[in-house]
Amino acid sequence: MTATRSEPRPAAIADTAVVAPDAQLGVGTRVWHHAQVREGARIGRECNVGKGVYVGAGVVIGDRCKIENNASLFEGLTLEDGVFVGPHVVFTNDRRPRATNPDGSLQTADDWELERTTVRRGASLGAGAIVLPGLEIGRYAMVGAGSVVTRDLPPHELVVGNPARHIGWICACGRERSETPPSSGTELRCARCGPERTT
Repeated sequence: MTATRSEPRPAAIADTAVVAPDAQLGVGTRVWHHAQVREGARIGRECNVGKGVYVGAGVVIGDRCKIENNASLFEGLTLEDGVFVGPHVVFTNDRRPRATNPDGSLQTADDWELERTTVRRGASLGAGAIVLPGLEIGRYAMVGAGSVVTRDLPPHELVVGNPARHIGWICACGRERSETPPSSGTELRCARCGPERTT
């Protein structure tokens, strides 16, 4: 007998979650308790948005992303497909934050410059990591728990610490692969996953 895939489930939203009316949720996506999804945010198919997650206005999240509890995804962020965001990860968007202007008036959206961050397909960020504004995290890169990312990361790079520093290269499956970076147009593959292949 041939197995058949079940029909995709509609998006599920917990009773205590707050999702803006114009936010878009893909089929099979789940938004858990006390999460907030702001205006204009777009979340793809089969994503998991954990308890207490904040998704800022206009944030774009691809398919099959996993956002763990209490992560903060502020305005200006794009996650491609298959990104893992650990608990309490913070994506910032303002390099020079102030509450007030020099004259003492409260700052508004017109008083600061939004910096955009992109996380490419399959990348992972460990618990409590912080990503500074305006950066790109490459495909399948991995950021260790508690790290502070201050620069762009190329594909497959493994970094830890504050500031996050290079400690190796990582396979798409999450195993450390090599001391040598991938060549242009290839993905690193560990012994378990097979030889290097062109992407």
